Amino acid sequence: MIDKELLDILACPACKADVVLETSGSEEKIACTKCKRKYPVKDGIPIMLIDEAETPKE
Repeated sequence: MIDKELLDILACPACKADVVLETSGSEEKIACTKCKRKYPVKDGIPIMLIDEAETPKE
């Protein structure tokens, strides 16, 4: 689980907006509130790389 304090300081590397934690079963993702990219979390570590993000389907 990602710590709330960490989420408060993280920002989307693509658009610099705030991010939130999304969970689905045991899978966690960091989701941008503006551009809607979703960044994976592996072993409790957010992978905040634009190339690793899931982009929203238009």
